[in-house]
Amino acid sequence: MSVSKVNYRPKKGGPKKVQPPKKGARVNWLLMGFGLSAIASLSTAIGALLALSFTQTPLNQVRLSPDEEAVFNQEETLSYSSLNVPELRRPINILVLGIKSLSTDIPDYPETNLGYHPLVNSFQGRSDSMMLLRLDPRKNEVVVLSIPRDTRTRVEGVGITKINDANAYGGASLAAESVSNLLNGVEIDRYVRINVQGVEKLIDALGGVDFYVPKDMKYTDHSQRLYIDLEEGQQQLDGQKALQLLRFRYDALGDVGRVQRQQALIRALTEQALSPKTVLRIPEILGIVRSHIDTNLGTNELIAMAAFMGQKSRSDFQMVMLPGDFNQPEEGQPSYWLPSQRGITRVAQDIFGVQPDYFYANDNSDSIEARREADPYGIAPSSVRVAIQTRDGDREIAQSVANQLIESGYNRVFISTIPYNEPTTKTRIVAQGGDPSMAARVRVALGLGEVLVESTGILGTDVTIQVGRDWTMDNEPSTIDN
Repeated sequence: MSVSKVNYRPKKGGPKKVQPPKKGARVNWLLMGFGLSAIASLSTAIGALLALSFTQTPLNQVRLSPDEEAVFNQEETLSYSSLNVPELRRPINILVLGIKSLSTDIPDYPETNLGYHPLVNSFQGRSDSMMLLRLDPRKNEVVVLSIPRDTRTRVEGVGITKINDANAYGGASLAAESVSNLLNGVEIDRYVRINVQGVEKLIDALGGVDFYVPKDMKYTDHSQRLYIDLEEGQQQLDGQKALQLLRFRYDALGDVGRVQRQQALIRALTEQALSPKTVLRIPEILGIVRSHIDTNLGTNELIAMAAFMGQKSRSDFQMVMLPGDFNQPEEGQPSYWLPSQRGITRVAQDIFGVQPDYFYANDNSDSIEARREADPYGIAPSSVRVAIQTRDGDREIAQSVANQLIESGYNRVFISTIPYNEPTTKTRIVAQGGDPSMAARVRVALGLGEVLVESTGILGTDVTIQVGRDWTMDNEPSTIDN
């Protein structure tokens, strides 16, 4: 940083007179002051990381037995640069469990006489949310597979039940074993369990999150002191309000609708967390990690993961949901998310590299896989299921999008009655079925849009188009500044 020169003007018969600094000099000194403050804050954050980097001690709060440790892949995950900086050496799969523990979930928990069941900073009980996170340095991508808590599966020692029971009966290791079996033997490297109270504190440490709440959400449960009261619209959510959003599942889609909102919130948090200013919050974040998270990740692995994810753009993140469908329970019977074995085989193979030890001799289903087999050069536009969402269900705009798709050979186009009211400049083309190439072909047909691999679209479709302000009625991209 340059500093303005001090001007000297010699004067006959007297000392040299010093001229006052120019205004630009004061500005430069001011900028230097801010720069030094930022460097000091950054040094504090880096120092905290370096202090941790001398150890690979796992951050477990719950000690695993040798048999429990054996559930997780023991292959080395890290390599080190010439500066001894840890880096991911191979793909790593991390099971992330969100735990909501009430006092009634804890054996021998002392009576509180509060008249309700308070949340407890514990990792016992059923998992409230479940995701399998894959960081792949070979493909240079991050994939989040959301697993609905009501997924019907077999849990060892329990039998056929909902997958969220696994943590309650056998902790993180049984949950990891159950997920691995569900996904045709995908290896689980590590786990992270975070208490819902930790989620609240973590979001507050990040300064909240800017998010569009898709609908009014109202719910009251006096037994838990759970009061959800959110209004639709763009807003800054603090940790408490974000937790209300994450816990709400009292609508027609139940837990699957909540998974979709979780993915949308993850997208918003990721974009915010990857900003440079987040580095300055690292010491506070690390404190939350230590008090509200149980994991067998080592600190060096956390550093390597943060470095890897910090280099990614939004297009490098993919978020998919376990393929399946709702069951139709009889009166008094539990509701399940019924996993699709064919869809799981595709996810396990395409995302996690697990090769199936069987193949389907015949199939008359309408699945993506069956359509691929029928058309080995790519799924024909005429067989792609496309849904169109617009703000307030604007049928005229939706019809203009549909007309252009139909002209391009897409004849399985549906106009959704569920509006997409989040204000967005770019049209979003959501690969609801997890196939980005299919969504990319739809983008070519439209001539605009951003491809996202998420499960935030309309269930039962391959691609959902969420129309933004870049679409105009004359079927040409508008000149709006993106």
